[in-house]
Order: sequence, then C-alpha cells, then structure tokens
Amino acid sequence: MNRLAIFDCDGTLVDSGATIYSALKASFEQNGIEVPPPSLGRRVIGLSLVEAMAALLPDEDAASHLKLAEDYKAAFMGLRRAGEVEEPLFEGVLDLLDALEHSGWLLAVATGKSDRGLRHCLDQHGIHARFVSLQTADRHPSKPHPSMVDQAIADAGASPARTIVVGDTSFDMAMAVNAGATGIGAGWGYHEAQELLEAGAVAVAERPSGVLDLIREHADG
Repeated sequence: MNRLAIFDCDGTLVDSGATIYSALKASFEQNGIEVPPPSLGRRVIGLSLVEAMAALLPDEDAASHLKLAEDYKAAFMGLRRAGEVEEPLFEGVLDLLDALEHSGWLLAVATGKSDRGLRHCLDQHGIHARFVSLQTADRHPSKPHPSMVDQAIADAGASPARTIVVGDTSFDMAMAVNAGATGIGAGWGYHEAQELLEAGAVAVAERPSGVLDLIREHADG
C-alpha cells in the first residue's frame, strides 16, 4: 500500500494571501459591501469560494454569496492578466517535496482553488508533474468535507492510515480527521497553531523543514 502526502495549496505550498485579499476586496467593493479587514479575510482562505463568502457574510442570501464568488473570480483573473498575482512558494517547500519523494511518498494536492487556478500556480513553479492527484473545489464539496482526500487516496492507491494531510487551516485538519488520515499543521500559514491542534492536527510544524520529523513521529511509527 502506497504512502501519500496531501498538501493544501494557499498558505501551505504558496503564500498567496495578499493576492487573495486583493480579489476579495475588489469583489466586495463592486457590490457595495464593507470590505472585511485582512485578518478576517485570511480566516476563510481554504474554503471554497461560495462557502468563504457565506462565512464572511452570514446574513446575506445564497444568491449574494454566489455573485460575490463570481465577482471574486473575475477580479482574480484581472489581476492575473495584469501580472499582479503573487503566489511564491514558501521557503523550504521544495526541499520538503524532494525529501518526501526520496523517501517513497506519493504527493497530492487538495485545495479550494479551481482546476485552472491550481494548474497555473503549480506550472509557475514547475512542480505540477510531481503530484499524482490534484483535487480542487471544481469537483468536490468545500473543506472540511473529506471528499478531496478520499479521491486522492483512491488515485494514489493508498489508505487513510497511510495518508497525511499537511495544511495551514483548521478546515484542512478537520478534513483529514473526517477522512481518517493524519493531519499535520503548517504553522507558517494562515491559522494559529492552537486552532490547528483543536481541529485535529496531531502536531504543528513551524516551518516546512519540521514536517519530516513530525511524519517520522506520527506517521512512520
């Protein structure tokens, strides 16, 4: 049975928070809605777009959430056309991917991004081909539903007991728990370490280089 390491993208592989907030701000302004502060905007990164809008504006109706999500997509694409999308890899991520592959782990991604957005992000860094499974919001319910993890496990020929999920939000850790996988928190991302632990992470790494030791401790016996 294969061993599988599933990564979140935004806040785990890449630092995309500033660009996400710029698109969020444009969407809210276009609809005449008060823009949430960046600290609140970061709280919903990782959710699928409609769910993120619902979390930010629980008193608005479903149609409003859907329109805001569509306007966000348009704003993000506008930023991409203008060359203003910034999604740098976090320092140490490439070394972590190298080390996992060297140790025989298969790699996957489970993200609230769209298929197109994820492909563009991974291609930009030349790492698209390293992942055996790419699961996005286009084909799955929002995190923390386990659907993305379940499909990645099936694609990789793994099992929940031999799968880890590395993510920076409580949604990622709850998704791992719901799928029966082991969640390891990415403490360099957008949610606090204590939130990750409370959501089910077995441990939290302060930086990518710390993930390997946690895997050895919690996933390799």
